[in-house]
This record gives sequence, structure tokens and C-alpha cells, in this order.
Amino acid sequence: LSSLRGLGHSGGPWWPGLLPEGSPIPKPPAKPYPPPPKDKLLPPTPSVYLENRNDAHSPELMRYCFTQPVVVIRGLAAALRLDLGLFSTKSLVESNPEHRVEVRTQRLQSPDQNLDSQGRTVWLCESPKTTTTIAKYGAYQAASFIEAMKEEKIVNFSGTAPVTSTPTSNTLSAISVDNKSSTGSLSNAVTGSGRKNSTHWSTESTNSELNTNQPHHMGNKISGDENHSLSNQQNNGRLKLIRFGTNCDLSDQKKWLPQLHELTKLPIFVRVVSAFSMLSHVGYPLLGLNTVQLYLKVPGSRTPGHQENNNFCAVNINIGPGDCEWFAVPEQYWGAIHNLCEKNNVDYLTGSWWPDLETLYKEEIPVYRFIQRPGDLVWINAGTVHWVQAIGWCNNIAWNVGCMTARQYQLAVERYEFNRLCGVKSVVPMTHLSWQLAKNIKISDPGLFELIKHTLLRSLIQSQLTTDFLEKMNLTVKHHGKRPDDIAHSCHDCEIEVFNILFVLSQDKKLVVRCLDCARRMDSTLKTFIILSEYYIHELAEIFDKFQLQTQPITAYPVGKT
Repeated sequence: LSSLRGLGHSGGPWWPGLLPEGSPIPKPPAKPYPPPPKDKLLPPTPSVYLENRNDAHSPELMRYCFTQPVVVIRGLAAALRLDLGLFSTKSLVESNPEHRVEVRTQRLQSPDQNLDSQGRTVWLCESPKTTTTIAKYGAYQAASFIEAMKEEKIVNFSGTAPVTSTPTSNTLSAISVDNKSSTGSLSNAVTGSGRKNSTHWSTESTNSELNTNQPHHMGNKISGDENHSLSNQQNNGRLKLIRFGTNCDLSDQKKWLPQLHELTKLPIFVRVVSAFSMLSHVGYPLLGLNTVQLYLKVPGSRTPGHQENNNFCAVNINIGPGDCEWFAVPEQYWGAIHNLCEKNNVDYLTGSWWPDLETLYKEEIPVYRFIQRPGDLVWINAGTVHWVQAIGWCNNIAWNVGCMTARQYQLAVERYEFNRLCGVKSVVPMTHLSWQLAKNIKISDPGLFELIKHTLLRSLIQSQLTTDFLEKMNLTVKHHGKRPDDIAHSCHDCEIEVFNILFVLSQDKKLVVRCLDCARRMDSTLKTFIILSEYYIHELAEIFDKFQLQTQPITAYPVGKT
């Protein structure tokens, strides 16, 4: 810091990026070369079958998940005796009927297709947003099922194929009555009643013959007649509209204590709150990331293609009673999908898109495809591209975790910088998070330690240069301080994270924060702004100096007789 003092008098510009000096500008990567052979473009999905609590909490399970782009963990709810009934629509309505839920209106389509109103194959997945209450959506969900039951009776009478997945008598009870049967026979249903081994590691596959219309899973599939009926519906231009209840916030412990307490039974590496997760160190809720979100679905409800915010890992549990179908692409191919989105006139980062499987196959992009049944947990590793469609009536819960690995942190920072270049706000404030990690935890992984230390250094230098510049301008910086639960700030104009030095202006009777660059664009003298600092420079320097790599001491062992 002593060698830097005074350099900020020039006024910049300084690039406040977190990547090392000389790093290339972040951009979508080229496809891996050589491409996989044709028979590897629909790889079997990594799967783990659990039968008891010890299986779920084994270190081997965590290590296996960290090495795979996506893993479906079957029988988790049964192994841990999770009461999934707490997340049934009936339980949720009884607990908080007026709780708000976002609703997306979508066209009912086959998972293999995405057609516009003219019947043309497109990538844009139309999904306009409204809001309602859990009680009202629950009524819609139940009515949708009853309507399908009536259609099924007509189908059985006329011999015509149905247009949705076939409803069962258990489905309505799961929507309108607590579904607590998930802890009983689910293990046998998922793993097979004759299985002897405690944990079964496998990759699910179908016949070796390649078929882009065939999901890699075991058990019931959407019948060919149903897909045929959907195709007829699409060809006739009669696409039914459905409503998908999404992003329902379950973060309030006063409202959802039984539900959140039940999730503490999960293995530590997938828990919502855990010292093992970087996101638990942010210090405040990031809705849907370090808090639980609920999804209420009818058949055909779609979560369009995406990577998780800042490439953090994701956890998703199917509450049931219906199934969901998943599609996933390894992180290394996100650049190829980004380019395909551009060709199809949809924004990769902010748009709503549904990939065309035939196009992915022609472009030699591998796709995992599998079914998630009630009680199954899907693990999405850092950066994996994925999209999901409900096959039946079901609820899902999901959140993100930040593994304490160098790869997770590196991918998060890379997306942070790519978002900055694209003018997209990063939901996870990586600079703030890095300082929180430096204060809260001891790190023994040299790779992760060096990455975090570099972020600390870059942001510390930025604070020193900005302070120097403000001194030259004879501007007063007021110390504001920062409490442990204070949120990170972002610029009102460009939405990048603003760390430590805040340029505050009263606007529409509200105090808004801007970064140095945007503040100077508004007023080159900066005299109209109140300038606040969250930390003294010496405070940051002290945290930086105390942040040291933790090494394991060598234990002395005796040799021979003593």
C-alpha cells in the first residue's frame, strides 16, 4: 500500500476487475476439441441410489458430486426420512395461504420441442410473468388435475390419446392432502426391492442405440401416444396455455420454520445453511440462492435454459407426486450454447430460451437427459447448463450452494466479470463475499486461497487509488462503517458492485449509490455527492494480513521400539 499511495491522484481510469493483470477479456469459450463421438452425445446420467442415512452422509457421495456435471441422487428422501408432505400444496396453503408466488404463463408442449404461435421451431421460450397467492395457485393446480381426469375418462371412452401425462388417484391427494408417504416405499420404488448393496453408484442409460427423443432413465416414460397427441395439437396450432408457479420465497423462518427445519436433515454439502457453503457467508439473504425457493407445477411447466447465478452449484428436490424431466450440458459447452442463442435471437444471460435437441446433436454438444422422481435430489455442479420440464403435477424446492473449491470460486469470478462486460448485474457480490470469507474461515486449499487473496488485493488497491483521488479533489469522505448483516451495494446506473467507497445522492426521496465512474459522469467535481466509506484502509489491510493459508503440521511418529 505504501508503494501505491499517491498513484490515484491521476484520477484513473482504473479497471476494477477481479481477474489477474493481463488476463484476456472474458468471453464465451470455444467448444472443446476434439468433439465427442456421436455415441457419446447422449451420455448416461451419473446416478447414486441411497438406502440409508449413512449413505447420504458419506464423504464419497460429496466427492462424487464434485466430479460430475450433474448427479441425480435417488431415494434421498426415504434414506433420510424427510417429511416431504411439509412442502405439499395443501400444507403450504394451510400455513400461509396469502403468501405471494410468481406465475409464468407458458404453452403446453412436448419436452423435445419449442414452437411459437405459428408452429415454427424457435429457441425463445415465451413465459410472461404475473403474481398470485399460494392458495389461488393451489386451487388452479387441483383444478388442472381434475380437468385432466375428466379428459382421461373421455379418452378411455373414445380411444383417443391423452394430451398430458396420465393422472393417477394419488396425485390429487398429494395436491390437496398431505403427502407423507414419501418416507415409506419410495426406496424400493427407486432402487428396486431386491437391491442388497447399501449405496449403488451408476450411470443411467437406455438402449445403446442413439435416440434424441428417448430420456435416459428407468421407469415410466411419457408414452408415444401422448407425444403424438401433443404433436397433433401443435400442428393444428392449438397450444394449450398453462401456468407455472415459480420463485416462491420460503426464507422467512417465522412462516416456514417446520419446512426449513426439515431440511437440516440433509447432508452438510447440500444444506441451505452451512459453514461449508460460501453463500452462507454473504451475511444476508440472497433470495433463491442462500434461501429456499418453491416451484409449483402442472404438466408442461418449464424452467428455461440457464446457468445458475454466478455459476454456483444448485440443489433441487422433487416433492412430487409427479416427475420432472431434466436436460443438462457440461459447463465447458456454455460458450457453444451462448453462440446458438445469439443465432436464434435470444439473450443467453437474460433471455428465456429452450434449446432444440436436434441442433445440439448436430453441433456435437452432449446432453444429459433424465427423470427426477419424488424424493430425488438433483445436484447441478458449478456452471452446468440445464433446463427442466414437469411431466406430472408436482412441487420442487431449490437453492444454491458455494462449494469451498478453487474451481467454484474461479467460475464465479469469471461470470462476475463477464456479467460486468455485458451490463448484467451479478446477484452474488463477489468482492463483498471474498472479504467475508477472509474474515470468517480458515482455508487450507492453496488454489482457493490464492484466488481469494487476489480478489482482496485488487479491491484493496482500488480503495486506495480512489481514496488518493478524492484527497486530491479535496473531497471529504465520511466513515459510515459496515455491520455484519449490511447488504453489499451496487451502482444505481450500471449495477456493478460498489465496494467500500460509496457515492450517495438523494433521488426521488431515496438515497441511491453510484460507482466512481458513473458518479463522475453525472458530476465531474463529485461535489453533489455524499461520499461514504465502509472500511478504513488500515482495517482492510489488517484483514488482508491476517488471511493466511492454513497448513497441516507434520505429526511426529516414533520409529522402532520406545
